[in-house]
Amino acid sequence: MFVSAETLTIVLSAVGLLLTLATIMFAGFAWCIRRIDGVERSLAARIDGGDDKLGARIDGVEERLGARIDGVEERLGARIDGVAADVIELKVAVARLEGPQRHLIVASR
Repeated sequence: MFVSAETLTIVLSAVGLLLTLATIMFAGFAWCIRRIDGVERSLAARIDGGDDKLGARIDGVEERLGARIDGVEERLGARIDGVAADVIELKVAVARLEGPQRHLIVASR
């Protein structure tokens, strides 16, 4: 079987081109993997640092909210006590308007 020099050159060039493309793709893929690992590590470090800051911030909000709820509870308790005193005074006033209950009915002729 006879193969011309041009055919042999074309086949070898195609094989070389395919090997070059495969090598470039492998190197690019390896670079992407290395880059992703670096980003993942930096994100993990940022998340760990942010977790501490977020925990401290939540604790601060929790303390402020607890103090605010306590203040509202005290004011509401004072208002409820005031309303209870007003209701007692209202009961006394209504009882005075109605007068004492009659226990004995006297027949009048």
